[in-house]
Amino acid sequence: MANRRCLHTLSRRAWTLFSTNTSIPSLRTLLSLPIQPNKPIASQFGRGVTTRCPHPRYFSSNSESEDVSEDDDDEDYDEEMDDSGEDESVGNSSASGLKREYSPEEREAEAAAIGYKVVGPLERSDRVFKPYEAVFAVVQIGSHQFKVSNGDCIFTERLKFCEVNEKLILNKVLLIGSSTQTIIGRPIVPEAAVHAVVEEHALDAKVIIFKKKRRKNYRRTKGHRQELTKLRITDIQGVEKPEKIVTAKPTKAAEKKPEKVPVTA
Repeated sequence: MANRRCLHTLSRRAWTLFSTNTSIPSLRTLLSLPIQPNKPIASQFGRGVTTRCPHPRYFSSNSESEDVSEDDDDEDYDEEMDDSGEDESVGNSSASGLKREYSPEEREAEAAAIGYKVVGPLERSDRVFKPYEAVFAVVQIGSHQFKVSNGDCIFTERLKFCEVNEKLILNKVLLIGSSTQTIIGRPIVPEAAVHAVVEEHALDAKVIIFKKKRRKNYRRTKGHRQELTKLRITDIQGVEKPEKIVTAKPTKAAEKKPEKVPVTA
């Protein structure tokens, strides 16, 4: 393709020169002049025009196959340009998104739309981790739903505006239940809340993304690791929790079995 473009540019320049300047000698006189390789044809032309291109062209017997290969190369080049343009646009959008500064009101509104509220950092005096209770809840975070109990650990997509060891309140509770009652929300339970603590921001396992277009010599391999947030459920509120029944342990004296008395015949 480079050779073809070189020939096109040479022909266009020669045609413009012949059409505009009448003082230039005719084509026959130019062809009769001896031409030296790798040197300009005439100094009277505005620019030095070389007779040979830097890249030689190899002709083949099958011109159709050559044209097809050149067209494929053009298509591959256009596709690569499109891909690079898309990548640059994505990079620019992501960079602009990182530089954006949110106000406190915007942070609260966006967090509420996802389904949580940031309370504050976890302090040493807070005893948030409680023993297991026979209560469960179904919460919605973003577009995912989780069935949780206190003490459970869940992984969600990366939550914004929260750091490690910060307390959260999950507001979108779809269902809550215990051994005595079950409450179903329409669509959420109004007075229910699930308390959680951010334990870690991590990355998921790598996923390989492979793209291929057959007969086009087009292959792209990329890897992606999704950002995750690890939450520890600490408490579930909004439902009657069953009271723990403490049973007294039997004494050792009561555990002793009565001795058998031997019977004589």
